[in-house]
Amino acid sequence: MDPNALPFDADAMLEGLREWVECESPTFDKAAVDRMMDMASRALAMSGGRIERVPGRMGYGDCVRATFPHPTPDVPGILVMGHLDTVHPVGTLASLPFRREGNRAYGPGIFDMKGGNYLALEAIRQLRRAGVPTKLPVTVLFTSDEEIGSPSTRDLIEAEASRHAFILVPEPARAGGGVVTGRYAIARFNLEATGRPSHAGSNPGAGRSAIREMARKLIEIEDMTTESCTFSVGVIHGGQWVNCVTTTCRGEALSMAKKQADLDRGVKAMLDLRASSNEVQFKVTRGVTRPVWEADEAGLALYEKARVIAKGLGYHIASESSGGGSDGNFTGAMGIPTLDGLGVAGGGAHTLTEHIEVDSLAYRGKLMAGLLATLGG
Repeated sequence: MDPNALPFDADAMLEGLREWVECESPTFDKAAVDRMMDMASRALAMSGGRIERVPGRMGYGDCVRATFPHPTPDVPGILVMGHLDTVHPVGTLASLPFRREGNRAYGPGIFDMKGGNYLALEAIRQLRRAGVPTKLPVTVLFTSDEEIGSPSTRDLIEAEASRHAFILVPEPARAGGGVVTGRYAIARFNLEATGRPSHAGSNPGAGRSAIREMARKLIEIEDMTTESCTFSVGVIHGGQWVNCVTTTCRGEALSMAKKQADLDRGVKAMLDLRASSNEVQFKVTRGVTRPVWEADEAGLALYEKARVIAKGLGYHIASESSGGGSDGNFTGAMGIPTLDGLGVAGGGAHTLTEHIEVDSLAYRGKLMAGLLATLGG
């Protein structure tokens, strides 16, 4: 099967993708994520998928699983896996409206990773319309909480992945159009500083500020960063009244390392942090963790198949291990051949300049179609 023969139309795909992008779906807004899952479920069903809705838990949105007809449905097949939650709160469309400027299209979540999910769906549609059979059964799993480390869906992801021979993840393409064959390990931490209250106007010296303690620890944490393990504090919440010395301040920190041993040392350093004095308290608890996914022989063989398909389409894809976690961390660490970064080209993920390169919807869609059609042969 020559994927070049499939009539992918980037302009038409962009029109369909626009509806997904304008359905804002931040992780912490279950109703918004569920609206996006409704939309995706309908598109998958219209493409021939048998839809199963998996109820959300821990207060997060539902997930959607779609299986497509195949002569040998019980054979371990191909799992296309992506998330439909984004980091952008509802209302971001006011400052980042969907718009096209030449070969760029902008919008919240368009790059990470609704564009990739949409092109994967289009690849399935194109194969079915053309009557091209896949050698292995295909399943699509769209999840709801990847942007916060997948605390409610990791078990679902691993259970589903264990039934498949290959995992394809249409997360954004790397710079230069590369794909991902490994990802760094990531740990998240919850921080809590506790002080002593007092009136900030009439008796400030009697209090001990939790915000001040958190500020001290923020600098200490980020100064722990080395080439082998990074640390950053990305969330802080503290205080309610400006005339009160703050009693409680909470935060969240992230640590990332290329090797699991380096992350393990980083985790220990974080958990060993103590308050700067006996007059305040500081506590670190461990949050969700993504295991290191190291490139292996099976994963690199999957990449080589993709490289050959891309070459036939007239372009080159490099492979790399990457920072920034994805659900591919889980499946790659399980030893299941996983290829990540198969989504759209673009940039500005998680910012108000988030965009895709429109033409990549078609040529990256053809790459996905080529993989779906040929894997298992």
